[in-house]
Amino acid sequence: MLRLLRIANAIDRFSERFGRMLYWLTLAMVVVGSYNAIVRYLDRYTGFGLSSNTYLELQWYLFSLVFLLGAAYTLKHDAHVRVDILFSRLGERGQAIVNLAGVILFLIPFCVLMIIVAWPAVYNSWSVLEMSPDPGGLPRYPIKTVIPIAFLLILAQGISMGIHQIDILLRQQVNEQDGREEMD
Repeated sequence: MLRLLRIANAIDRFSERFGRMLYWLTLAMVVVGSYNAIVRYLDRYTGFGLSSNTYLELQWYLFSLVFLLGAAYTLKHDAHVRVDILFSRLGERGQAIVNLAGVILFLIPFCVLMIIVAWPAVYNSWSVLEMSPDPGGLPRYPIKTVIPIAFLLILAQGISMGIHQIDILLRQQVNEQDGREEMD
């Protein structure tokens, strides 16, 4: 179990560092979005033509990167939306069981499915070097490549989460056995 925990902790460290880097993409997205809004109004009054589809698509790409690549970081911090009707009332063991079941039954199969489904579109996009149909638009194949990468990152973080849940369950089992031995 110690080896698995080391792997899980390595995944967690990677997700943490990667997520912190995404903060800068968020700043870049805000800067590009602000630029787009300002030059759109300046163009109206000055006619300089500073606005471009390139900047609009760049803003969209940055948002996509933050959203897709930030999902694993969000999972690591347990910050995804959760319908919390009964979960908060459960003890640590019950929460670990629910989390582990969610990882095994939903998260891992969904990530694998999304990677399988996304791969042909990514392959096709790279084979034709797909470009935006808009004038001045950006290439589409790099951003499409991020989709399976994002699900690989979520899958890795989900495996880490599952390992941590198993550790919680095993530690509680050992604690319960120790408690029984003391009573005997």
